[in-house]
Amino acid sequence: MSKRILLVEDEENFGSLLKNYLELSKYEVTWTKNGAEAYSIFMQNDFDLCILDVMMPYMDGFSLGEKIAAKKNTPFFYLTAKNQKEDLIKGYQTGADDYLTKPFDTEVLLLKINALLSRNGNSTDLPEEKDTYQFGQFEFSPRSRILKHSTAEKKLSPKESMLLDLLCRYQGEIMPRDVALDTIWKQNDYFTKRSMDVYVGKLRKYLSLDPSIKIETFHQMGFQLTIV
Repeated sequence: MSKRILLVEDEENFGSLLKNYLELSKYEVTWTKNGAEAYSIFMQNDFDLCILDVMMPYMDGFSLGEKIAAKKNTPFFYLTAKNQKEDLIKGYQTGADDYLTKPFDTEVLLLKINALLSRNGNSTDLPEEKDTYQFGQFEFSPRSRILKHSTAEKKLSPKESMLLDLLCRYQGEIMPRDVALDTIWKQNDYFTKRSMDVYVGKLRKYLSLDPSIKIETFHQMGFQLTIV
């Protein structure tokens, strides 16, 4: 089923273009043009994600975000022209999951949406696990934690194995950072993020035996295992 997005944007042309773009990307979009109407619609329906402008009539986006955060566990982020540091801080203080300023790159917008929707899902939404993975010159078995190459064999630590397993499940797509943190570390804070970066570095070192394999970093989004 298509994920449902509540889009709150009072600028007519921009709102119409963004709604059409998101629908072409296979999302079901409800578009409203003021904060008060948006809150009423939000309370009467279930949405997977809300995208909020800040400067709107009747109820501004920050007030709307606070109400959303207080009522339901629905992820939301701001998409706004307000780009001052104090605006960004206020946005996160209302409970927002992210903050994107205009003008923006549409590919980045879709990556943020995908990351938030993946984070909000449960473990059954993860790509299917396999007994073994064949990629490049490697064979990897998550159960035995063995990473095999024609010239070497490595027994991975539990966290290394779980992280490589997730990267393999998402191969060719971005593995959301928050999915890995919630699945492996069971928490999401500054220290666990730094810890995960260290483990990604270890995996890159192990996989360097095959130069066609890359683990790419997408800032604030996640990581992608690719074969080039």
